[in-house]
Amino acid sequence: MRGANAALGAAGLAVFLGLGEAVPRLGLVREEHFPPTSRIAVALAGELGDGAFWSALGDTLTGWALGLVLAVGAGVVAGVVVSVVPYLRQATASTIEFLRPIPSVALIPLAVLLYGTELRSVLLLVVYAAFWQVLIQVIHGVQDVDPVAEDTARSFGLGTWARIRHVLWPTALPYVMTGVRLAAAVALILSVTAELVIGAPGLGARIAVAQTSQAVPEMYALIVVTGLLGLLINAGARSVERRALAWHQSVRGEVVV
Repeated sequence: MRGANAALGAAGLAVFLGLGEAVPRLGLVREEHFPPTSRIAVALAGELGDGAFWSALGDTLTGWALGLVLAVGAGVVAGVVVSVVPYLRQATASTIEFLRPIPSVALIPLAVLLYGTELRSVLLLVVYAAFWQVLIQVIHGVQDVDPVAEDTARSFGLGTWARIRHVLWPTALPYVMTGVRLAAAVALILSVTAELVIGAPGLGARIAVAQTSQAVPEMYALIVVTGLLGLLINAGARSVERRALAWHQSVRGEVVV
């Protein structure tokens, strides 16, 4: 089954690349606006041989990784505290529902005013966007804890930390891993967006320079790199999720009768 899926995926990619080569060659779109796949591949090879490209990639990954770590840490802690402290969930519900829908890109002017084009501007946007992905999942995970298991743990004299470790955390962990996977993708999107709009060092800024200088094949090559980066991050997040939840029935594929 996996071999068949891989073959179908490869065939779909080959068709996509073939269309990318044929459409501009046939004159359906102008080559200066959408170059053929072969020209993009040549531009990509040129980027890979440029030291400035690797520096920009490192800047993007730095902003992504730092922002993701901060967002996950803050989201897990805040989610557990909000969920387990009596009445705190009700007290913060309206505030969370107000802040969560605010688009992170709307904070770009604030980030520029505070930090200019520094890394801290990227981190502000990345952390804000990724934080909510983790927080909401943690809250849902804690709310899914079986009250019977919670009462049983209390009856056996388990303290707060022991109940969190042995009852709450195993239940919430699948939700946490889902939040981390979503946050990883969102963090990359905001990292590149911040670089593109603000001009902070990274792949986004390099894409903006290529666009303004009419280096269209190089621009598309850099866009391809961001897509591949997102694919690798998603695959890595899923791999970590499978390892962390190896004991969970959703990973083991068990069916409860």
